[in-house]
Amino acid sequence: MAKPLPTPVRNHLTGLRLLLLFTIICGIAYPFAITGISQVAFSQQANGSLVKDAHGNVVGSSLIGQNFTIVSKDGKSQTPDPKFFQSRPSAAGSLGYDPTASAGTNLGTNSDVLVSNYTQLKSDIAKFNGVTESQVPADAITSSGSGLDPDISPAYAAIQVKRVAQARGLSVDKVQALVEQYTQDRTLGFLGEPRVDVLELNIALTKLS
Repeated sequence: MAKPLPTPVRNHLTGLRLLLLFTIICGIAYPFAITGISQVAFSQQANGSLVKDAHGNVVGSSLIGQNFTIVSKDGKSQTPDPKFFQSRPSAAGSLGYDPTASAGTNLGTNSDVLVSNYTQLKSDIAKFNGVTESQVPADAITSSGSGLDPDISPAYAAIQVKRVAQARGLSVDKVQALVEQYTQDRTLGFLGEPRVDVLELNIALTKLS
């Protein structure tokens, strides 16, 4: 009759069997099952909620904002492109909207630097859009906590309508109608605030002109 293995050895073998079993279940079977379900039931979301232009080219994600700017040749600075609606400021990365560096400004409300930046930005935005500083809404000068917010408020979109229309040679009424078309109401009627997806709006705008 074979001599039974020592208790420590049997315990280690039991642990090894359990490790292999749960590796197969949790490390292989479960991920494959969830991936398969997501691809069938939620294909758009599972693949990054990618947005394509009229030619089928991927131009961004509906979940992550981006800049609509003219970047300098050295890539170190950028200026807003007057032909496009502009996103809110972003502190994610050196040029903003870097998905690998999601972050806010990390400056408190008592920061002199923050106040100075907001004051200058409000002046710049008012001048760029041909409005008074009192017309510049809060989201036009403040970044989101993630720095990746794809939406702006209808108020911020509204002060950009005339500038975009002039830059593209379109009527103000046509551009305003487009803004209204891409304005989303509160989720379920009470969550969040009305918002405009900047990327979707700019894609539709490009189709017009």
